[in-house]
Amino acid sequence: MVARARLLQARVLPHGWLDALRQVSLFGLAYVAYRIVRGVVEGDANAAFAHARDLISLERTLHVFVEPSIQTWASGSHGVMVAASWLYVNAQTSITIGALLYLYLRRNGNFYFVRNMLLIAMPLALIGYMAFPTAPPRFLPEWGFIDTVAQFTGVPQDSVTVDALFNPYAAVPSMHAGFALMIGWPLARLVKPRWLKVFWATYPLIVTFVIVATANHFLADAFLGACTAGIGALAARWLARVRPADWSFRSGAKQAATA
Repeated sequence: MVARARLLQARVLPHGWLDALRQVSLFGLAYVAYRIVRGVVEGDANAAFAHARDLISLERTLHVFVEPSIQTWASGSHGVMVAASWLYVNAQTSITIGALLYLYLRRNGNFYFVRNMLLIAMPLALIGYMAFPTAPPRFLPEWGFIDTVAQFTGVPQDSVTVDALFNPYAAVPSMHAGFALMIGWPLARLVKPRWLKVFWATYPLIVTFVIVATANHFLADAFLGACTAGIGALAARWLARVRPADWSFRSGAKQAATA
């Protein structure tokens, strides 16, 4: 019985409980710091609305300002909007946490690459929030946008409770899109069932649709979120050269890794 327990622990926690606690603590501290800084650096409201209008002007010039049409179409289906609102609320929390747990427990050799990618992208996003505060589309009802998350969940996104660790003008870059890409790309390469590969491969596109349909981001925000994720991935690849046995990403490979 003891031997089986040790074998199970070796398979589930290849580096023991101490490493698992270290990873949880690292992500916990990083995310709390991310949320606190994101909330404290609220930015100037006038500048945030001006930047939002600048993005609309840019998208209109490029003929890609389709966000009002997307939300109008999505709002025609109660089921679509409920699903979109649920996914918006959960994408950066339960879904991302679940994906990281899967990587750590089942694909531990590749977990550390994803960890490094996320931990590099998060402070880059904070720089964007400080340098370019931007009001989300839902603050611009003159363009036909509505706050569907508040409408379908019954919880105003700008309530006192939410505002404690929330910056309403932290829209650029969209880390909903960034997180979706940094989670979706690795899992699409690692999972075996074809339907799961398809789901994770399209997950960034699904999240992009969600953040636009719920009027929480412009397409430009999603593009910049993808750029932030890309920089995080490039930096993680560079770090992997420093410790290739520990921090490299190898699709389908079983590799030993340490934090």
